[in-house]
Amino acid sequence: MRFSSIVPAASALTLAALVAAEGASDVLDLKADTFEANVNSEPLILVEFFAPWCGHCKSLAPHYEEAATALKEKDIKIAKVDCVDQPDLCQSFGVQGYPTLKVFRNGTPSDYTGPRKADGIISYMSKQSLPAVSVVTADNLEEFQKADKIVVIAYLPSATAAPAAEFSATADKHRDNYLFGLVTDPAAIGAAGVTAPSVVVYRSFDQHVTPYPYPIASASTADLEEWLSELSIPVIGEVNGETYATYSASPKPLAYIFIDPSQEEHLAHVESLKEIALEHKNKMNFVWIDAIKFGDHAKALNLGEPTWPSFVIQDLKTQLKYPHDQSISPTAERVAEMVNKFNAGELTPELKSAAIPASQDESVYEVVGKTFDEVVFDESKDVFIELYASWCGHCKRLKPTWDSLGDRFANVKDRVTIAKMEAQENDLPPSAPFKVQGFPTIKFRPAGSKDFIDYDGDRSLESLIAFVEENAKNSLEPSAAAPVETVAEPEVAETETAEVHDEL
Repeated sequence: MRFSSIVPAASALTLAALVAAEGASDVLDLKADTFEANVNSEPLILVEFFAPWCGHCKSLAPHYEEAATALKEKDIKIAKVDCVDQPDLCQSFGVQGYPTLKVFRNGTPSDYTGPRKADGIISYMSKQSLPAVSVVTADNLEEFQKADKIVVIAYLPSATAAPAAEFSATADKHRDNYLFGLVTDPAAIGAAGVTAPSVVVYRSFDQHVTPYPYPIASASTADLEEWLSELSIPVIGEVNGETYATYSASPKPLAYIFIDPSQEEHLAHVESLKEIALEHKNKMNFVWIDAIKFGDHAKALNLGEPTWPSFVIQDLKTQLKYPHDQSISPTAERVAEMVNKFNAGELTPELKSAAIPASQDESVYEVVGKTFDEVVFDESKDVFIELYASWCGHCKRLKPTWDSLGDRFANVKDRVTIAKMEAQENDLPPSAPFKVQGFPTIKFRPAGSKDFIDYDGDRSLESLIAFVEENAKNSLEPSAAAPVETVAEPEVAETETAEVHDEL
């Protein structure tokens, strides 16, 4: 009998951790030589890529253990890979942070997007084990149409009629996002008021019933994916921790209205922008956001004062921000004018920058938004820059090594710049040909070039030095007057600092 069925959940988690500590874990411990044999043979398996020092991984561990025990009864396996012990294996799956969870189907991975508590993991993986497409009949048609926020139903004359194969492939890829159903029952097709073949989306928001607008028999999986992606975004919906991924995956700019839910007129502000949002839906996504809960996100978008409502446009491709003047109320008329100017390319972004340091006394050059172009695009020098966040545990662990790297090349700083920039206090200028997608982001620009090279090696001092020596165009030989210093790699305690922040 499972512990959680006879003791409270908190006790179950504690007991699960004790069981794991004693070695009787239901979580498979995989290594490079056992990975394929255990993963590729399973129709469904969840794998965690972790680091022993990671605080988030430690928090997940008891939940992961309990979920493994429960899912064992459903013949769904759970595994883990220690990325400190197996770095090459983790790198082969593009692991960049911990923990990273992936769902494998017959060896093919996809990102795990579910909760990280025991019950949530159990529920998520149980759903993954069900067929991606449910068979719907006249008896349950009406109920199924309302069973989720977005329901996609294919009405076909038979289970093999076009585009059944493409529809099933789409369902397999997006079972986490939408609920898929198949109707071949003539009575159900008649009750739905459609003509087979057709595919219809039922939503709990905006236009509730939306048929596929093109000839359905020739629709490809890519066609269906693009259509569903467009329909998954409301005309003006709420953005929060659960929905942000949907918006960030869209190539469209994101227009925010920050509101205080405690204000009586907060919904009126949202409603006043709906017509504008509908008019520009093909070019821009509009959202409203809780300004009290996500105040730090407002700051990240260069809204300086806690004045609500406030409006800002963010170009997700360039990460540039265009805040509305907070001293003036963002009325529908002013928002419409601002959106039109943005779409016409007539709006100037507001770049956030910390104050320029009064002096540069350290061997690592501190770059801010206002000095980025001057320092990082100085083509007379090789430039190696770390873009970091103050709250990031990985960045904190890298700091002593990065400082030592600066010391190592201090005698040639007229030719090589080792730099850093706090990427949440300073915006990248439009000239930067990249954006920051994780911390730390490390880039190298050789002298005489405008192109940047990604650093994706390990974060030891030796590897960083070797990378500079391999890619630098300038001479790294110090002048005769400057003795070469021998810099030992610092000892870094293997303790994780929790990365706590409330941005989306």
